[in-house]
Amino acid sequence: MKKVLFSSMIVALFFASCSKKAETTEATQQIGLTAEQFGTAQVDGKDVKLFTLKNKNGMVAQVTNQGAKLVTLYAPDKDGNFADVVLGYPTAAEYAACKNGTPGVGEPFFGATIGRYGNRIAGGKFTIDGVEYQTDLNEAGVKTLHGGHLGYFAVMFDANQISDSAIEFTYLSPDGEMGFPGNLNVKLVYSLEDDNSIKITYEATTDKPTVVNLTNHSFFNLAGEGAETIYDHVLKINADNITPVDELLIPTGELMPVAGTAFDFNTPRAIGDSIDANHEQIKLGGGYDHNYVISGEADENGLREIAVVKHPASGRVMTVISNEPGVQFYAGNFLNNTQKGISGKTYPRRSALCLETQHFPDSPNHDNFPSTVLRPGETYNSVCIYKFSVEK
Repeated sequence: MKKVLFSSMIVALFFASCSKKAETTEATQQIGLTAEQFGTAQVDGKDVKLFTLKNKNGMVAQVTNQGAKLVTLYAPDKDGNFADVVLGYPTAAEYAACKNGTPGVGEPFFGATIGRYGNRIAGGKFTIDGVEYQTDLNEAGVKTLHGGHLGYFAVMFDANQISDSAIEFTYLSPDGEMGFPGNLNVKLVYSLEDDNSIKITYEATTDKPTVVNLTNHSFFNLAGEGAETIYDHVLKINADNITPVDELLIPTGELMPVAGTAFDFNTPRAIGDSIDANHEQIKLGGGYDHNYVISGEADENGLREIAVVKHPASGRVMTVISNEPGVQFYAGNFLNNTQKGISGKTYPRRSALCLETQHFPDSPNHDNFPSTVLRPGETYNSVCIYKFSVEK
């Protein structure tokens, strides 16, 4: 009888141990925010929701309908360990508070869809067909940044999860919103592909001539969200020129060759090597915050490799691919430890970088820049791909 009881105890302990191991393994494999962690909030009477995308390799991306923002993006390192490589907030309430696009007032644009016009417009003014338009002046009271203080980062998109790996967001931007002309129907799709890329496609149509320049404002740190610097990230940008800026960070209209300057990333090198170089443009931008003019031939789909970022310690590599003529390389110069992210850590200066594929800043006021005018009967199309791999 004692032997039977002892054997039963051994079996029970064995199954309890297996159960605990299974629980531990399941907990280890769980990545991303849960609905309970994200919580609830409302903007304009609509619920701020969290949506999860997965691919067959275990990558996870999470997005919210508030600003059609990328909240988390988990990518593997050279040992197969996953980390969230984008900056973001942990709760719906914090996203609901992202309603003021005045720099320094509390909207860092983490993961945001930017529109109607990404980047800056001098004086908030432009002319189409002889008609002058005045848009919202949300930066220093003298220019429009990222569509105005209530740009697309602040609005609620309608969401339709197409599959486990893709979601569609739509928004009708009304005529006159932030001063922009025309009712603009916007559609964008986030797709987490099985080649470990997150693909963002944009479409837009208008009923009146307008300007459009849509982009994504994700902040990346390939060491993982909450890591303190991107100085050790090795960057390559396929560009022979930048569009230099004045003291208001508005393009002068010129093209400046990067060869032999701190802006030359045609040969890969660490971002920290020259981020504080003694260069007039570096000083104006407080570091890197400039539009690069992309070089090289496009493929049959109009896509080109824009940039490659590597983090040697983790082995993570991010390749940026797009059909856009430019990319804004921003090195997180204005992050200031005031935003606390999903890791519970605050984000210090230069703890993340942005590579925003785009048409050029202030293009409506420079005839020599690629046009951003969209007319009725035309369809705006833009593609941005952030593709992840590892290098051991």
